[in-house]
Amino acid sequence: MLKLKYPWVGGLKKVILNPGFWLLLVVLVLITIPYYQENLGLPAFLTDLMANLGLERHAFERILYLAPIIWAGFLFGWVGAFVTSIVSLACMLPRAIAISLYPSDAIFETAAVFVVGNLVAFSFGALRKEREHRLQLSVLNRISSVVSETLDLNKILNSSAENIMDVMNVDAVLIFLVDEERNELILAANQGLSKMFVDNIGSLKVGEGLNGSVALTGMPAFVEDASADSRVTKMVVREENLKSLLIAPLKSTRGVMGTICVAMRSHRQFRRDEVRLLTAVGNQIGVAVENARLYEKARESAEQLRASERKYRELFESANDAIWVHDMDGNITSANRAAAKLIGYEEEELASMNVRVFLDDDSLRLAREIRTKLLSGETVAQPYEQKLITKRKTEAILELTTNVIMADGKPDGFQNIGRDVTQEKRMQDNLRFYLSQITKAQEEERSRIARELHDDTIQALVVLARRLDEVSSNEKDVSENARCSMENLRQQTNDIVKNLRRLSQDLRPPALDRLGLVPALEGLAADIEKHSGINLVVKTYSPNRRLPDEIELVLFRTAQEALRNVWKHSQATDAEIIVEFSEVKSRITVKDNGKGFELPETLGDHVKQGKLGLTGMQERIQLIGGSLKIESKPGSGTTVIIEAPI
Repeated sequence: MLKLKYPWVGGLKKVILNPGFWLLLVVLVLITIPYYQENLGLPAFLTDLMANLGLERHAFERILYLAPIIWAGFLFGWVGAFVTSIVSLACMLPRAIAISLYPSDAIFETAAVFVVGNLVAFSFGALRKEREHRLQLSVLNRISSVVSETLDLNKILNSSAENIMDVMNVDAVLIFLVDEERNELILAANQGLSKMFVDNIGSLKVGEGLNGSVALTGMPAFVEDASADSRVTKMVVREENLKSLLIAPLKSTRGVMGTICVAMRSHRQFRRDEVRLLTAVGNQIGVAVENARLYEKARESAEQLRASERKYRELFESANDAIWVHDMDGNITSANRAAAKLIGYEEEELASMNVRVFLDDDSLRLAREIRTKLLSGETVAQPYEQKLITKRKTEAILELTTNVIMADGKPDGFQNIGRDVTQEKRMQDNLRFYLSQITKAQEEERSRIARELHDDTIQALVVLARRLDEVSSNEKDVSENARCSMENLRQQTNDIVKNLRRLSQDLRPPALDRLGLVPALEGLAADIEKHSGINLVVKTYSPNRRLPDEIELVLFRTAQEALRNVWKHSQATDAEIIVEFSEVKSRITVKDNGKGFELPETLGDHVKQGKLGLTGMQERIQLIGGSLKIESKPGSGTTVIIEAPI
């Protein structure tokens, strides 16, 4: 019996061979060496940065350990982040406990780095898993749609092979079907293979080679290097230069109907979720193959047709997803046990009800839009999110796929396949709430620090400057050298006051609270123009208006980050900020004539490329239901469009 195995030795070997692992070690060493070397000088820009942030050297270096922890999370998942955080903890604790002058603060900072690093890595890991899960669900739904629309076996197999090749990013896909009469496997569909391979592969006996063994045992199999595996019986496989193979059975209620094989022309270790996806697809195809064959036989006699209907009904009833069918007026004609359990009614009750009973006004409006698009042949993004009202008057959220049922060439009803994602949505809402609370806490802390700087530190420095001025002016016994020294001290004190005032304004601009968004942006633009030399212009095309505090704050912070990117990265000479207000939304556009950059395809790619600022901007604006759009090309400048509801 062939079994898919993931020995820990192989996993460790894969980690060690990953260049990112060694680069991660180098980063840890580069952070740890200055952390323990007191006499090792730091670059001037880092010293200035720590001074501006109010951090002492070792606190700043402890914060730097967040970088390898989060990076390890992206490279090796939450386990890698946790292991890296343990290593970082081992690097930081000796100094925090035995060397630091303030051990309690140092231990607290060390623990904070450990906790925050793991939380961030875990959060990004959860989002990545959710994205992978949605992608997998999408391909299953696409295959399910094809299966529900047709019994044409060739169309089902070719569509399934195309979807699997696209989603799993493999070089080739092979689907073999069992010929029960000859007890052989026949290549029925393929993608990514040469004509010579297809012409020469021939047939395989059940039990012969890897695919034959999977067809015999019903267990998935993985081969790291097919060219060197003795179980590969066909020379044409080696000639095609196929290396890593993952094979899953096509299962149905009658047994194994064939095999589906994904292949790479290079070495690849398939993940567990990829194995589960291929197995699920194999089960769907297996059921489709069985249904298609039953349908072909059913055309020969009415008895076989009735048997096929009973078999389909069994599959329909035993499905884990909620499935129901309703006519053109919304009257439910059939529903499976999963649908009855989800909505809270008995199957017999559902069969006499109308779908309007489960839909509120918004959900009914969405259902009508989907119906109109499907009947007119428009493309509908599926699965889509729909809300149902259960018998207990609670709300259930579904990822729903809807297909038109045709009879005699005319629409006869609709089939719906739904997956309950209520708990997942609640978890997402909780995560958004958590992020909003963090943002709120950050802003409150910024305001507190800004007030303390203004009310205490700056005032004390102003008094000190005046006292120095009085001493140098009024004391007759003061020598000329001492007078010059005091004058220098007074000037340095005034410079410190200016820097602290600028820092206080960055933390919480007073104009934002007193005057609103537009004056605050004008002040920000003037400050950046003064220090960067970039010609910044603020334009408004509608009367200035005050927005809710939360919206003004998020818009300001997002625009502030966009302007800092212009200053630090764009190499621009001119930039403009355009502020527009309408009845329902506000828009801020930040444009520059800088060098631009190549946009990644997804938000996750921003993080991979180290553009955490762009990711933070997007997450911040999403907290208030807004959107962020970035337009840029190398050499053509960058435009950032920020929109938020009012």
